[in-house]
Amino acid sequence: MINKNELLMLFVEEGLLDESKIEEIVQSSEDYNFSLDQYIIQKGYLTEKQFLQIFSREFSFRFLEKLDSAQVPENFCRKVPINFARTYNVIAIGMEGNVYQIATCTPLLTHPMDELAGLLEAELDTVLAPKAEIVSLINSAYKQNIGSDMGDLDENSAAIDEFGEEDVDLLDASNKPPIIRTVNNIILQALKQGVSDIHLQPYEEKLQVRYRIDGILYDIQAIPKKHQDAIISRVKVMGKMDIAEKRLPQDGRKSIKMGDSEVDIRISSVPTSHGERIVMRLLDKSARLYGLDEIGLDKKNLKLLDQFIHFTHGIILVTGPTGSGKSTTLYASLSRINATEKNVLTIEDPIEYHLRNISQIQVSDKKGLTFARGLRTLLRQDPDIIMVGEIRDQETGRIAIQAALTGHLVFSSLHTNDSASAVTRLLDLGIEPYLVSSSVLCVVAQRLARKICSGCRTEYDPTPAKLQAIGLTSTDLGTKGSLMIGSGCEKCMRTGYKDRTGLYEILPITEKVREQVVSKVSASVIKQDAVKRGLRTLRMDGAKKVLEGETTIDEVLRVTQMDTF
Repeated sequence: MINKNELLMLFVEEGLLDESKIEEIVQSSEDYNFSLDQYIIQKGYLTEKQFLQIFSREFSFRFLEKLDSAQVPENFCRKVPINFARTYNVIAIGMEGNVYQIATCTPLLTHPMDELAGLLEAELDTVLAPKAEIVSLINSAYKQNIGSDMGDLDENSAAIDEFGEEDVDLLDASNKPPIIRTVNNIILQALKQGVSDIHLQPYEEKLQVRYRIDGILYDIQAIPKKHQDAIISRVKVMGKMDIAEKRLPQDGRKSIKMGDSEVDIRISSVPTSHGERIVMRLLDKSARLYGLDEIGLDKKNLKLLDQFIHFTHGIILVTGPTGSGKSTTLYASLSRINATEKNVLTIEDPIEYHLRNISQIQVSDKKGLTFARGLRTLLRQDPDIIMVGEIRDQETGRIAIQAALTGHLVFSSLHTNDSASAVTRLLDLGIEPYLVSSSVLCVVAQRLARKICSGCRTEYDPTPAKLQAIGLTSTDLGTKGSLMIGSGCEKCMRTGYKDRTGLYEILPITEKVREQVVSKVSASVIKQDAVKRGLRTLRMDGAKKVLEGETTIDEVLRVTQMDTF
């Protein structure tokens, strides 16, 4: 049994805890019936990471900050009820002989481990890991054990109406009518595969289910035409849309539970000649936020962007087409800021991730809460830093610039093809050149390129013409003389690609660029001059990642435009 006072003294010695607090913490944790670790983390005396790292070091436990590569033994999910795993935050991450390696975030709770050993009829080797990683792995492991059950779709599908308001847990597939099971499984399998959008596309003879994975659409499943109306109606009921109206486009929204996670689904329907077409955009609210050092920025670009993020005022713009990762970059930038010392506010449409210590506001055009109106309101909330999801019009642009000029750091996004075009887009919105030149700090243009699958990567010799297409020559390959490509495997659905990385073009607004903006010089001239001064374009950054073995020439050609200078 670990002595509570001795344990707390470890944190005192590390300079993380005041010794005068020990007696109060011990007594309060007992009064509230919390384990000591749960109490000191919940009350903010220590972060979870601080506790686990020190505990693992002092008591000889392994601490794993990430569980991405963990393999949950198949029989664990069969022997251990999901409610037990969730309640006590325990999951097996491997097995050697008859010994299960069990990840937990509450090492002071011993009785769950005793019960778990009984359920598994085996010995346990305890490993420490963050709660978020454990919860994610629990949901991933248990949903893999739920098969895709189409059920008997000939049951009375009109019964779906009564399930419209139900708070569905996608991992609980029992006792659900076939139509609901089918729609739930379409969504569940999409989440399992990291799908961003689900398409239900009607044809003359079938309803085609398509998934957008890593930016590419794939045909996944064909549903018989006779079940089309029932499936479409179920989705519309989920989104609180009018199932009787089939001639006009509609939009809806639904939040669905998936274990301890919550997924926001944005639903759009449009009438076609073969019936209503549905697209569902999936936003996992519990998805892990990426840090700036995880999104594809190399050391040079990371240092450059990090420099601007810590300015006290000005505008940082992130630009690119829909689905290019702009939101991820904005969130990663905000998460790098110490929000406990600053008042950070955002206005977004939609709120894709929830950030700690940051107040986030959802745009609602129907209620009159536009970006411009919301931004005006935020300026009365004593902000230090503001994130505006998108500058869509002159009014929003003007307010954002005025905020930057009056001592606030502003983050926002635009839809342009490259970094230089973002500056001229603000001018096109009718904003005076002198305001743009004096407020914008830098522009980050970006694209998402698919990464070569780690399970089937192999070498190949590219042709000179292929290399030339992205500005490379055979001498750039060095002595190796080859590049990497994915041959295709089960892990990547035979595509050769798995996951994505960012390609970046960061344009600092230097004194030279300010002069060009005031003179209304074209975007192409601004970019050409910036390249001469060291700007790395999107195509150039893509070529660099090809040489590093992260992606392929074909992928860079797909997502970037040729540099015309």
